[in-house]
Amino acid sequence: MENQKALERIRNYNGKPVRIMEVCGTHTHAVFQYGIRRILPESVRLISGPGCPVCVTETGYIDEAVFLAEKGAVIATFGDLVRVPGTEKSLAGARAEGAKVKVVYSPLDALEYAKTHPEEQVVFLAVGFETTAPASCLAVKKAKREGVKNFYLLVANKTMDQAYRTLKDSADAFLYPGHVSAITGMGIYRELMREGISGAVCGFTSGEILTALAVILKRLEEGKPFAENCYPRVVTEEGSPAGRALIRETMEPCDAVWRGIGNIPGSGLRLNSDYHAFDARAAFRVPQMHGRPNPACRCGDVLMGRITPDQCPLFGKKCTPLVPVGACMVSSEGTCSAYYKYDMLPE
Repeated sequence: MENQKALERIRNYNGKPVRIMEVCGTHTHAVFQYGIRRILPESVRLISGPGCPVCVTETGYIDEAVFLAEKGAVIATFGDLVRVPGTEKSLAGARAEGAKVKVVYSPLDALEYAKTHPEEQVVFLAVGFETTAPASCLAVKKAKREGVKNFYLLVANKTMDQAYRTLKDSADAFLYPGHVSAITGMGIYRELMREGISGAVCGFTSGEILTALAVILKRLEEGKPFAENCYPRVVTEEGSPAGRALIRETMEPCDAVWRGIGNIPGSGLRLNSDYHAFDARAAFRVPQMHGRPNPACRCGDVLMGRITPDQCPLFGKKCTPLVPVGACMVSSEGTCSAYYKYDMLPE
């Protein structure tokens, strides 16, 4: 019944045109899977944002990873990053030329590999938002405690709050990601609300997404900034204090470059001075790299919500899941891969 009420509220919306940005890649795929875009009135536009950690990882970071691989380090990474194009090649390309690239399921897996292969230098590619950062912090803390000398992180973790501020003019409200919110809690959204930025934390079932959209439309009609928790079975007001404390213990904020958005001050994380010995950039003297993405790829515009994937001239033609040109097609959470998977190919 609650789902039906939410559906009716959405279908009966007759207010001014609004843009709602879902910033989580899992939300993007769920929206397509459940056919939610089809039931939205014309005045409600749902756009995708930069909530896929692989997608927002800049080309220069891939170049750094390739540099380390070609220097002889063992690169341990989540699977999606292997095929993301760098300026000259991807990690898959480096592996084809003899580099050692190992797919792992967690940074602790990478640490265990380093412990059992002390003759190798193991670098874990630490990407993602507040959800995945604690696991990398836990791994590096364990490595220090156990005296592991051949384990490093190449850190590109990012935090979402500054991204919302940067994107505030791209949408009237945000569907806030449930996974990230389980760590951050509702506090950051209360702060954003005081700055005039609105949104609702959303779960991943069809009912939870419909409920969040219905709540957003109702609150937008009221005309005041809001921060709603529509995922209370997972997200609490305080979030995960332990997870945030672990991040503070091992990392510190820094500026970060986001694919398509550019530099966002204070939106990145790096290892602090207590864990500097595990920083791959310092240990291997990685030169500063300014990656050059394929100029024909419009992945950056997709991440900003400026265009939909089918408006990119490469989409479905030169850029497909088998031969991806951009990160948004590589990642299982990417908007381009969602459009392709759910048959939104241009005619």
